[in-house]
Amino acid sequence: MSRKAKKAAWEPGYNGHVYWLGKQKLGKVTRQKSGPHKYRWEASGRGGGADGLGKAKRAVEAAVAMADKQLDLFGQ
Repeated sequence: MSRKAKKAAWEPGYNGHVYWLGKQKLGKVTRQKSGPHKYRWEASGRGGGADGLGKAKRAVEAAVAMADKQLDLFGQ
């Protein structure tokens, strides 16, 4: 009997988009009112800016994937 693995999904919100895995929030993308970039993204303790929504979403997905593979420095 095989169990289906949960898959992370994007969900639109009031002021941006949120990346969820079940009930765990993995990252988010919000639209900026001012600044050099149109969108701001945050995930796994990292953040940045992007000019397009697609680029910002891909950055969140990459940060989450890298956090899964990276070893914890302090072993917590």
